[in-house]
Amino acid sequence: MEFLKDFWLYMKERKKWWLVPIIVILLLMGLIIILSSGSAIAPFIYTLF
Repeated sequence: MEFLKDFWLYMKERKKWWLVPIIVILLLMGLIIILSSGSAIAPFIYTLF
């Protein structure tokens, strides 16, 4: 959790707000891949990539 705190303070201080959407999209894509790896909707998710 210390890494997230440091990263947040870095973005806040250096005004790197353009990084927020990139990180959110990467986290959501990772979450979708992890959750759908063993489910019945996996073939439909893999067509997106």
